[in-house]
Amino acid sequence: MNVIRVKNADEGGKKAFEIIKEGIENGAEVFGLATGSTPETMYSYMIASDLDFSDKVSINLDEYVGLSGEDDQSYRYFMNKHLFNEKPFKETFVPNGKAEDLEAECKHYDTIIAEHPIDIQVLGIGQNGHIGFNEPGTPFDATTQVVELTESTINANKRYFEKVEDVPTRALSMGIGSIMKSKKIILMAFGEAKADAVKGMIDGEVTTDLPASVLQNHEDVVVIIDEAAASKL
Repeated sequence: MNVIRVKNADEGGKKAFEIIKEGIENGAEVFGLATGSTPETMYSYMIASDLDFSDKVSINLDEYVGLSGEDDQSYRYFMNKHLFNEKPFKETFVPNGKAEDLEAECKHYDTIIAEHPIDIQVLGIGQNGHIGFNEPGTPFDATTQVVELTESTINANKRYFEKVEDVPTRALSMGIGSIMKSKKIILMAFGEAKADAVKGMIDGEVTTDLPASVLQNHEDVVVIIDEAAASKL
């Protein structure tokens, strides 16, 4: 792992953007993207840049089960708002949270990933060490799956909803096995709440109890963390 320490989330987002830019200069065409507050500054730098993504493909990590792309809490809506509306891509893929057959949707998403090998995958990390929505206990070879969200994940996401009862309890998530096939991975973590997970990911044993620890086995991972997230290293 190449660990880069930055002062704050803005500096971290800028650094991640610079890696994306360098990737494009070296021929990267398919980007695995993430949602949530962590990558927002990176997306802001992407929008403000003169980079052209109209011939690029994006594949998002996950989506809530039960939310359509028009729902303002869906990850499709988030991506449109924070990136795609300003920087159009050739193709953008987000799991269909309203699919009638969720298992078929998972298989369909695996086919999309297989047909578009990911050059650079962007990740955040949950307080419990999840990547995507792959919660503790998820097998490292898992592909796209329906995930039951843990209480800690639901509580972490409730700030985006009017009340905790509104937070979806299931999601469709790209699997850890699929994430690990990405040629390069950028993981960003900001804030003291992520410090324990960051320490376990970098210094701990590789275990399904902390899914992000599997990244120790990937040959090209860049970890971008601010001083608070790095405080327990």
